[in-house]
Amino acid sequence: MASGTPAAVQEPVHLVLMGISGSGKTTLAERLAEELNRSYAEADEFHPRANIDKMASGTPLTDEDRGPWLESIRDWMDAATNAGGTIVTCSALRRTYRDLLRQASGRVIFLHVTCDPAVITDRMEHRLGHFMPAALVPSQLATLEGLGADEDGAELVNSGSVDELVDQALTIVADL
Repeated sequence: MASGTPAAVQEPVHLVLMGISGSGKTTLAERLAEELNRSYAEADEFHPRANIDKMASGTPLTDEDRGPWLESIRDWMDAATNAGGTIVTCSALRRTYRDLLRQASGRVIFLHVTCDPAVITDRMEHRLGHFMPAALVPSQLATLEGLGADEDGAELVNSGSVDELVDQALTIVADL
């Protein structure tokens, strides 16, 4: 590079691992954060107490409930842009929710983690210490809008080992 020529500045890349509760987002995100040396956040940590209480009682959230939660996730992504990007789990069930997250500075890529609903329900029934009951799986599936062809991202089918899922995600990210 010639003296005085500025180095190319890469835009931050945020990976949003989306999908219904119990699909494997958190396990994958933790591994990707290690592999890619990125800041990581679990979207559940951004929920206000009222949202957690509502879900714990078996009541699905409304769009109005989700708005401030999604904005706080977007703001966290923005705050971490100097680190080159982030990895965050977020159900991001509807395109409008993803549109809000896409407002973060940099490139926002969605990796939609899917899994057999019966497997998800079984996981959730045996998961300890989490507020989301298995009874909400049907409402999450009914709300879920898959990635559109024009959305930046890809689907990951969680049907094998964690290592296979991580390898699948790393391959997809390298190709994007």
